[in-house]
Order: sequence, then C-alpha cells, then structure tokens
Amino acid sequence: MTGRIDAQASAIPEAERTEASEQSRPAGRGLSRRRVLAAASALAATTAMAPEAFARNFGPDAEPVRYPEPDVVPLDPRFTAKIGNAPIQRLYTGTLWAEGPAWNGAGRFLAWSDIPNDEQLRWLEEDGHVARRFRSPSHNSNGNSFDFQGRQLSCQHGSRNVVRYEHDGSVTLLAGPAKGQELNAPNDVVVHRGDGSIWFTDPGYGSLLDYEGNQADTGSPQPYQKEAVYRIDPDSGAVAKVADQPFKPNGLCFSPDYSILYVADTGASHYAEAEKIVWAFDVDGATLKNPRTFADMTLDGRAGLADGIDCDEDGNVWASAGWVGDGYDGVHVFAPNGDRIGQIRLPEICSNLCFGGSKRNRLFMTASQSLYSVYVLTHGAHVMGA
Repeated sequence: MTGRIDAQASAIPEAERTEASEQSRPAGRGLSRRRVLAAASALAATTAMAPEAFARNFGPDAEPVRYPEPDVVPLDPRFTAKIGNAPIQRLYTGTLWAEGPAWNGAGRFLAWSDIPNDEQLRWLEEDGHVARRFRSPSHNSNGNSFDFQGRQLSCQHGSRNVVRYEHDGSVTLLAGPAKGQELNAPNDVVVHRGDGSIWFTDPGYGSLLDYEGNQADTGSPQPYQKEAVYRIDPDSGAVAKVADQPFKPNGLCFSPDYSILYVADTGASHYAEAEKIVWAFDVDGATLKNPRTFADMTLDGRAGLADGIDCDEDGNVWASAGWVGDGYDGVHVFAPNGDRIGQIRLPEICSNLCFGGSKRNRLFMTASQSLYSVYVLTHGAHVMGA
C-alpha cells in the first residue's frame, strides 16, 4: 500500500456507465419533450435493473463520470439523498479487508481498520492524505467508533477485547478475557448518547481464522460462546448480554432518538437456517425488547449480507451490502419502516460505512481493498468524536 494518495487525483470522479453515455445523447429534433422524458425514464429504469451491465473503472486512468452519478440509484421517491453533481470517489486502495470506518469531528479525520494487515489507517480531510500505521499493531481491530468525548473505541479480533484509547495515550480495557468475559471476537461498537453506555456485537469471525485474528481450537462457528450483543455500563463498567437472537450479530447503530437499536445479522455465513436480515430492538434503559425483522436483504431474488450500518437524521438505515455481485454489492438504504428506497453500487463488497466530514453529509464506505466516499443530501444522525 502507498502511504499517501494524491489529493487532486483522488478528487477526480470515475468512469461512467455505458448506459449513462447513452442517456446523454441528444434526442431527435422531431421528438416532443414528453416523449424525450418518457424515453429517458424508461432508460433509467432499465439501467437500474441491469446489473450485468455494471462496468466501472475507479483506477487512476478513469475518465470523469457524467452527472448525475449513475451508481447512486433511487428506488423509491422517499430516497431524496442523491445530489445531482456529487460523484462516488475512491479515496484509497491497497487494504486486504477494510473495515470499521469512524469519523472524528475534532480531528477532521476518518480512522478505519485493515484487519489482516493488523493496522489502522487514517484519512485526513484537509488534504486527502492517508497515513498508514495510525495504530499498529491494532490487534486485528475491526469496528471503531468515537465517544462523545472524542476518545476512540476499538473492537480487537486478535485479543478479543473492546478497548478505549484515552487522550493521554493510554489504553483502557473495557471488555475481554482479562476482565472475565470469554468473548468470541468483538466486531462493532456504538455509544448511547443518553447515558454514555457502550454497546457492541460479538459474532466471532476473528476467532475462526488466523487471517483476521487467532483461530480458536474449538472447531465451532461459535468459537467460545453463543454469539450476542452486549452493553457496557458507563458507571460500573459491568458487561451484560442484552440480545442473542441474531445468529451472528455484526454491525449495529441507534435510531436518531436512540429508542431503537438496529443489528445486522451475518449468520448465514455459517448457519443454514439464518436469515439475511437486519434486526430491530426497542431500547428500554439497559435492556432490549421486542426483537423483530427490520429489513430483508433480498433484492430481485438475490440476497446478500448486510454488514456495517448507520442511520441518517431522517431515520433511514444505510447498510453495507455484499457477497452477491454486480448490481447488488455496495450500500442499500432502508426507510424507517424497512422498505428499501435506494442503492449505492460499488465494484467491491462493501463491509462498513459511516457518515462524516465537517458537515456530516459525506458517506464513507470501506469496501474490501478500498475506501470510497460520496456526498449526500442528508446528515448522519449522531455527532461523534466532537
């Protein structure tokens, strides 16, 4: 991987789809405006339904994309976040498995993990600079977040810990084997604004292979115990299991008012009976109630996995999506009632995402070997790292 990317090159939008080029051709002189608009609408619908035509070059030799960005796809009138002249940009490439993007508002940077390379990277907003070895070793960290005091939280696969990096440079152990919790391998973490409690998932992927942590010798998809969601009490530090209905709880996020906790379930990776869904739980103080399916990941007869998720100010849930292929992998956006209303199509499996930027109107997406971003006409629901 390169330690720095050129800011000017990273700002150049990428190549357009073939369909977008067709859509840009001038209509015949004899056509009415209504017929032109109807033809354009039909073509747009065909484009959205033709994943086999997806071919996008995000490399340094890519041609600029013709606006509007063809791979931000509204599926419903409720998806109003698309900006007409905002392109998807690849900010960096060179990771093995990128994960855990987290925005720090005070530092104006994005931190994210490269799990197999045992490091965290940092993208700086002021000049697009990417610094490797932001944290190295990272103990194969996966999910990251910043609390409301600007301290970074990390889920470490290798050590099976959840830790907090303090302002003085010290590291506080929040959960893990040394504290008596035989966790599988913590995955993603969020903070509740109301009481400062910390919530995290423990699906155990980091203990299934040495590639992303340390393989357990149990030979089970549950490396050490049943996969579950946990809460860390802000006062006592006590760790309590709050949900174990998901087969492998992965990404998680709160609704804007913190009354609902959404949890992505990737259990289909190891359990045939697991559904490819996002769960919703009602938050009742320190407990979760009313577990239910919020969204199904099936689209046009194909179902992949939602991984990392985040919520915007309107209550829409943005879910990274992957393991299907062109036309599916990227980001799926769900309205508060669970309807899929939009997509962002990427040429790689998307593992996680978060809102950031100075105005919280920029979506950052970690996707396998790369980091992508796109400006959107909404804002992240939660101010982190302020």
